[in-house]
Amino acid sequence: MTEADYIKIKKAALVLRAINHKLRQLIIKTIYEHKRISVTDLYVKLRLEQSVASQHLAILRKADIVSTVREGKYIYYTVNFDRIEEIMTFVKNLID
Repeated sequence: MTEADYIKIKKAALVLRAINHKLRQLIIKTIYEHKRISVTDLYVKLRLEQSVASQHLAILRKADIVSTVREGKYIYYTVNFDRIEEIMTFVKNLID
């Protein structure tokens, strides 16, 4: 295994850890169902503390699983489908 392969696997592990959490899966599902949603609407809908929602969204943003769009004073979250596809392809290649 080359150094580049090791780095790719390490990055993939971080992304998979971000997804492998029940609350973050619920957050992704909720964003997907609404196409886009503000952090306020998300934490109200899921009955979370604002800080908890923000903490989990930060993890998902860092893994590039969700994207943000600012409109005025609001930030809306969307699912980054290209990134999800990349993750699925990478995992499929690992197990094949």
